[in-house]
Amino acid sequence: MNRRSMLTALGASALVSSEGQAATPPNTFLELQTWRLHNSAEGQGTRLAEYLEHGLAPALSRAGAKLCGAFANVIAPDGPYYVTLAQYSSLAAFGTAVAELRTNDAHRAALEKLNAGAGAPFVRMESSLLRSFDKMPAAVLTDPAEKHARRIFELRTYESPSFVALTRKVGMFNDAEMGIFERLGMRPVFFGETIVGPRQPNLTYMLSYDDLAARDALWRAFGKDPEWAKLRVRPGLTDPEIVENISNVILRPLPFSAIR
Repeated sequence: MNRRSMLTALGASALVSSEGQAATPPNTFLELQTWRLHNSAEGQGTRLAEYLEHGLAPALSRAGAKLCGAFANVIAPDGPYYVTLAQYSSLAAFGTAVAELRTNDAHRAALEKLNAGAGAPFVRMESSLLRSFDKMPAAVLTDPAEKHARRIFELRTYESPSFVALTRKVGMFNDAEMGIFERLGMRPVFFGETIVGPRQPNLTYMLSYDDLAARDALWRAFGKDPEWAKLRVRPGLTDPEIVENISNVILRPLPFSAIR
C-alpha cells in the first residue's frame, strides 16, 4: 500500500460485494523489533544495518514477507537502537518466514557475517507481534518514485487498563481518529494491536512528518480540531476510561528503508 492508495484503504470497509460480504483486504501481521546497540569500536550500527539490508530483507522477501521499515532512534530513551517493521500476510506466513530465516543458506551466511569481527554485533533484540487495524490492513509504504527529504517518524504506544478498554480505543481509531490524522496531513504509516509482546493490553502506531516543527504544528492542529473535540468527550471514549499511558519515540529511516 502506498500513500496514493491511503484514502482508498481507509474507506475500504464501506465497500460491500454483491453477496453482502465486506470487500476489505485481510488484516496483516506486523513484527516490530528493537535492536539495542552501544557506541563502541565494534561498529554495531554499521554491521547490523548491513545485515538488515542484505540479509534479513532478502530472506523475508523469499518467504513472501517484507521488511517495510528500518529506523534509528533520534529522540528516545535507552539509545542507541534500531527499529525494524516486518509485515506478514497471515500468522501462517509468519511461521513460514521464521522457518525460512532458520534454514535458508543465504540468510545463515548473512548471520555468520554479522557475527564476524570483534565483540558482539548488537546488545539485545526485543520483538512484538501486532495485528493490523481493520481501517489500515497494511503498512503504507513510500512510493519509490516520490522524492523528498528524509522525514521523521513517531512511534506511539497506548496502554489500556483492560482489553475491553483497548477494544474501544481501537474502534475509536478505526471509526474516526485515523481519518482525522489523514485529513490534517499527519501521514499514518501503520496501526496495530499487540498480540505478542510486553505491557499488554496496548496498541502501537506510527505517523510521519517533514520535521520536528511540522510535528509540533500538526499535533497543535489536532488538539484544536472540532471533530476530535467532539470525539474525545464521548462517554466510554475519554482518555481516563480507555488510555492508561502513552509513550512515544522519534525515529529516522535508515537509507535502505522502504518507508522513508
